[in-house]
Amino acid sequence: MSSTDQEPPVLYAAREPIFPRRVSGRFRNLKWIIMAVTLGIYYITPWIRWDRGPNLPDQAVLIDLANRRFFFFWIEIWPHEFYFVAGLLIMAGLGLFLFTSALGRVWCGYTCPQTVWTDLFLTVERWIEGDRNARLRLHRQKKLDFRKARLRLTKWVTWLLIAVATGGAWVFYFADAPTLLGNLFTLDAHPAAYITIAILTGTTFLFGGFAREQICIYACPWPRIQAAMMDEETLTVAYRAWRGEPRGKHNVRRVSVKEAQAAEEQAQASGEGAVRYAPTPTPEAPTGTRSEDQEQEAGDCIDCMACVNVCPMGIDIREGQQLECITCALCIDACDDVMEKIGKPRGLIDYIALSDERREREGMAPRPVWKHVLRPRVVLYTTLWAMVGLGLVFALFVRPDIEMTVAPVRNPTYVTLSDGSVRNTYDVRLLNKHGEDRPFRVSLTGHPQLRIQLEGTPYETVEVPADTTFLQRVYVVAPPGSEPATAERTDFRFWVEDLTNAERAHNGTIFFGRASD
Repeated sequence: MSSTDQEPPVLYAAREPIFPRRVSGRFRNLKWIIMAVTLGIYYITPWIRWDRGPNLPDQAVLIDLANRRFFFFWIEIWPHEFYFVAGLLIMAGLGLFLFTSALGRVWCGYTCPQTVWTDLFLTVERWIEGDRNARLRLHRQKKLDFRKARLRLTKWVTWLLIAVATGGAWVFYFADAPTLLGNLFTLDAHPAAYITIAILTGTTFLFGGFAREQICIYACPWPRIQAAMMDEETLTVAYRAWRGEPRGKHNVRRVSVKEAQAAEEQAQASGEGAVRYAPTPTPEAPTGTRSEDQEQEAGDCIDCMACVNVCPMGIDIREGQQLECITCALCIDACDDVMEKIGKPRGLIDYIALSDERREREGMAPRPVWKHVLRPRVVLYTTLWAMVGLGLVFALFVRPDIEMTVAPVRNPTYVTLSDGSVRNTYDVRLLNKHGEDRPFRVSLTGHPQLRIQLEGTPYETVEVPADTTFLQRVYVVAPPGSEPATAERTDFRFWVEDLTNAERAHNGTIFFGRASD
């Protein structure tokens, strides 16, 4: 057959339902804790109260899209401070690189929202339909009787309630949660709230209940990127093939010479080393001759399939590193449980590095965990992550509580008054980040002959409301015949002072005289 007649490779496989078996162990317990903490943070955070004064909702975490602000407990991010959000995104990316280079796909296995909600949906499915064998029987049952319909309907309704709670919790981050909840039930909420809840309900129900591992395999880009973040020193879930192969139910099994040679060649070609193979002459074969059958020592793996049955991705970790593996480590718990029952050492499947696998196969001890973690790549990521974090903290504590911006009004550039004075107009925005109203005094420096006038008041002081950007029209006047009135341009600086605590801010601009024509 010519190369042109060959069928193209299949890039997508139809989903086959996966029914993971329940398992217990240290990694499963860790996943329970992380799931409880992450779900608790997501659902409870919008309901935490925080006093923000009379003009803002008393919510600890709030994304105020209407006023383009973000509140996080005592931290308030304004629109012009978007660099804080950019810094947090950079830290998130560096953190993902850091943990992946040190421990593989731990984000995917423990804290990814898709993993957490899929784990929650699987728990509900197990409670309602039973463990793996019961769910398999129900799935293979072709007849839709009352019991199957009842179980399926109960499961889907529970999933739907979780999905609605998920979408509802998300919109509570964008408005005062108690008020929005009441408006949702009375149908007084904004249509955007209902649309958002409907979309998130549908995606959560579909992704957590039916797509599951398909999202990780086909929709998520991270499995393709992770290879660049990992190397042979990265600790990841792996199978100790040198110890487990060949698989068998007993310590010694009889195999043919050809089978033993093929297994040995396959192991050498894959880099796993020679299998444990001990030729023993049979009574029928004279000494010095080769027997048709030889005894081969079986590995610790008894081929019980426990690691496969508990995998939420439905893969066999014994086949090596695979794109689908999210390193949730449930296969470690399952294998350790079997090893204890048959009297074998734990760790046939474990968090190991590829470099340690070669060392162990040669009879040497693995390197300490800290040597895998404290290597140049991990140290570099940690340093960059810490530098960005410290920079954000520094910027957060040194930022002022009052700010000002100046926009000259240049239509016209200047106005000549009846007495010959030259006047320029400016729109000054005064930002008060405090939780109460503050008196601000506006002044200028740069040329002694320039004087300032505030529109709407004969004074140089204006009351700026709490948590508000206040627009004040300001006039700067140069006396007739003065240097600023006759010059083309004069540089000067606006100053604003909070009379409550003497905090100050400034902004430079230009005064245009008659010579600018």
